[in-house]
Amino acid sequence: MLMLPFFVYGTLRPGEPNHDLFLRGRTHAEEPATMRGVVLYDGPGYPYAVEEPGSADGLVTGEVVTARPEAYGELLRSLDLLEEYAPGDPANLYERVERPATLDDGTVVRAWVYVAAPAVAVRLRAWGKLIEGGDWRARR
Repeated sequence: MLMLPFFVYGTLRPGEPNHDLFLRGRTHAEEPATMRGVVLYDGPGYPYAVEEPGSADGLVTGEVVTARPEAYGELLRSLDLLEEYAPGDPANLYERVERPATLDDGTVVRAWVYVAAPAVAVRLRAWGKLIEGGDWRARR
């Protein structure tokens, strides 16, 4: 199993409701980071990252979360359930993809990130509310 860290940008960030429920006690490190090539849309109580590889404005703020090795498998399963992601399921709201994230010190790491599934992304681009600046916390 590829044990990549996770890039989190919404309810899994420190101080947000799902952080303690899913990540407390399971992480080795949580570091501020950004991800290029994605933009954020407001969802019903949580954000969606939508891939926009050609967008010069595509930058999302979040954290790179590194799981403790002994907790990795359980955490991956829990996050997939939270995000309603099942590999290859056309009903997915999110897809888990591997993308580069940049830590505050400039280091680039490969990380899992949950992005809007293609059908969801189409709807968000047409009718969604873009979160300017790419920081879900700053939208409030």
